[in-house]
Amino acid sequence: MSDPRIWDISQRLSSNTPLWPGEPELKVSRHASISAECPVNIGAISLPLHSGTHADAPLHYSSDGVASADSPLEPYLGRCMVVDARASGARIEMQDCDWSEIEGEERVLFRTYGKFPHDAWDENFTAVAPDVIARLRDAGALLIGIDTPSLDPQNSKTMDAHHEVLQGDMRILEGLVLDDVAPGAYELIALPLAIEGADASPVRAILRELP
Repeated sequence: MSDPRIWDISQRLSSNTPLWPGEPELKVSRHASISAECPVNIGAISLPLHSGTHADAPLHYSSDGVASADSPLEPYLGRCMVVDARASGARIEMQDCDWSEIEGEERVLFRTYGKFPHDAWDENFTAVAPDVIARLRDAGALLIGIDTPSLDPQNSKTMDAHHEVLQGDMRILEGLVLDDVAPGAYELIALPLAIEGADASPVRAILRELP
């Protein structure tokens, strides 16, 4: 039997990775290089916690929410459904979803881009309507993911979609790259780092073919 196929759905992190406007730069630096005096390469990275593909911790949108290090891992690991939402407008609305396919799924990932914008920040990305999240939550969803930078519009001050997630203690993945992934069911593996006090964590997110 062949090994299950794997899809890497993570952004590559570099100084060219598009970041939220106003956030600190992403820097990868080298502090030591292999030489006659040094047997190893040693580097460092400085980056905003919401860089690239990342998992929002509840602390991001609630002062009482848990940080990345304290979040249970179960929501980030298990069967998920990838949904093609490229026909949506400014938000994914109730009528954009085939509820017969996704209602009752514990993890739902929305694809909105025809081709992910790796080289430039897209301020007009597709968000998710709060009532879509409420229906997923009420049907038992543990996690919602999207290929855009946020469930809410860039300039939202109320964070309505995030607060619907909070009502069900769901988890959020943002900035996924789903260009090469067909709609359907997969195994998701996208674990946040155990960073104490962090309101988010970059993740290496993958999908694995189900048996």
